[in-house]
Amino acid sequence: MMHSYTPNMLVKLIYCETDIFETLELENSIENDETLKTMYLDLKNGFKKLPELNYGPSMTSVSNILFYSQASSAEAIS
Repeated sequence: MMHSYTPNMLVKLIYCETDIFETLELENSIENDETLKTMYLDLKNGFKKLPELNYGPSMTSVSNILFYSQASSAEAIS
C-alpha cells in the first residue's frame, strides 16, 4: 500500500516525534522512494544548519541587568 507522506511527517521523524511504527514505515519508504529520500535529506540538511537554542540569557544581558539594578538602588538610597 502506497502512502502519501507530507513534509510535516518527515519533520516529525527528524525531531524524533514519531512512534516506532511511524519511524519504521517512514524509514522504509525513504529507502524505496527517491523523491521522498531527496525531500528527507533536504529537510535534514536544513535542520543541521539551524543554530542550537540557548535557553538562558547571555552574560552581557545579566551584567546589564545587574548594573541597572545597582544604579537604581543607589539612586533610591540617595
